Amino acid sequence: MIVLALALVAQPLTAEDCRDPQTQVEMNACAARELNIAYREAIAGARADDAELDRQADTRPTSEAVLREAQRAWVTFRDAHCTLQGYQEARGGSMEPMSYNSCRAGLTRARTAQLRGDASAAQ
Repeated sequence: MIVLALALVAQPLTAEDCRDPQTQVEMNACAARELNIAYREAIAGARADDAELDRQADTRPTSEAVLREAQRAWVTFRDAHCTLQGYQEARGGSMEPMSYNSCRAGLTRARTAQLRGDASAAQ
């Protein structure tokens, strides 16, 4: 199972809470919430596509398996990329966590758009 949460919060945020997040923790939590929703929808779509496969003729990995692999790789990339960005902007300084978390929220929003098939919003 992939853990996609970006921040711990005392109580889960609702869609209404995410209409106007005020803190970085809220922004991260809302981005994670939307990513998880988009990922579940993408997995459901992949399963539907896989149901139509002729598994005798096509023995390659399923769309669901490839999507899961891609998502795991993306999480690893996101975290490493944002760590680097934090280092480059403020290594060891008080702004480093803010840079890191802002990067994660931004990349997460872009990934959410990718999973939903909205290529223009992912740019």
